[in-house]
Amino acid sequence: MKTKTIIQLSFFFLALLVISLSGCKKDNTTTTTTSDTSSLQNLANDEAQVNKASDEAMNDINNVLSGSQGTLKATELLPCHATLDSTGVTNDTITYYITYNGLNCDGNLFRTGQIEIKKHVNTYWWQTGATVIYSYKNYKVYHVLHPTKYITMNGTKTYENVTGALLFMLGTSNIDSIIHKEWGSMTITFENNTARTWDIARQLTYTKENSKLVLKTIGFGTADNFTNLVIWGLNRDNEQFYDQITVPNVFRQACEWDPCSGQKNDTIPTKNKGIKITWGYDSNNQLITNGDCPAKYMLDWWINNKSGTMYLPLP
Repeated sequence: MKTKTIIQLSFFFLALLVISLSGCKKDNTTTTTTSDTSSLQNLANDEAQVNKASDEAMNDINNVLSGSQGTLKATELLPCHATLDSTGVTNDTITYYITYNGLNCDGNLFRTGQIEIKKHVNTYWWQTGATVIYSYKNYKVYHVLHPTKYITMNGTKTYENVTGALLFMLGTSNIDSIIHKEWGSMTITFENNTARTWDIARQLTYTKENSKLVLKTIGFGTADNFTNLVIWGLNRDNEQFYDQITVPNVFRQACEWDPCSGQKNDTIPTKNKGIKITWGYDSNNQLITNGDCPAKYMLDWWINNKSGTMYLPLP
C-alpha cells in the first residue's frame, strides 16, 4: 500500500508540473501574439488619421471650387483659421492656395501647411467630368486630443467631379447624390519622422440626411493582383500593405466625419498577416443604432494561423 501511495503521489506531482509548464507556455504565446499585432494596430490608426485629414481637405477644396463659380459668398468658402489666395492665369491655368494655421471649423483638428489647387480657366467645377489637380504642401494635421500623434502630408492627386453639380445643391433640383473620384500618391511623414509613400484611388459619393452631408467611399485601385484598393504602399514598419474596401465606408458630417459603418481589409502578404476593420461601434463594443455616432471600431486580426478580435477607440 505504501509503494502504491508513493506512485500515486508521484503521478500527481508530475501532472501538476505539466499543467504548470503548459500554463507558462500559453502565457508567453499570448504575450508574443499581442506584441505582434502592434504594426497592424498602427496601420489601422494611421489610415484612419490620413483619411480624416484628407476628407477635411476635400471639403475645403469643394468649398473653394464652388466659391470660384460665384455660387457662394467669400466668407462662406473660407475654411476656419486659413487664408485663401489665387494667382493670375498662367498657360490657361489658375492656381488657388489654402494656407492653414489653426483649428478646423469643428474644433477637433489642428492644421498647418498649404493645399494648392490648379484649375483650367475654362473648367467649371459644377460640370460633369470637371477635373482639377491639387497638392498637399507640408499639410500637417493632428487631433486636439492627441497632439503628439501627427502626420504631415505631401503629394499630388487628380480630383474629378464625375456626376457634376455642387455639394450645396444636394437635395435640390432632383440632385440626390454627387460622385467624385480622386487618385494619385502622397508621402506621409509620421510623428516619429518615418516617411512612407502611399497610392490612393477613392470614389466618393455624397448624399444628404437631415441637412447634413453623408459620404460613402469605395476603392477602385488595382495592384499586384489586388482589386478594390483604396490605399496601398509601405506602412511605418516598412511592410507592403494593400487596403481593400469590401463594404462601402460611410462617414457622417453630423459625427465630425468619423466612420460610422462599412468594412475594409488590410493585407500584408510578405508577413502573412492582415486585418479586417468593421466601423461603427459604441463605447460598449456594440454596433451603433438610431443614427448614433461611433466611439470605437472592431479589428479582426490574423497572423499566420493565429487570430483574434479587439475593439479600439477611433483615432
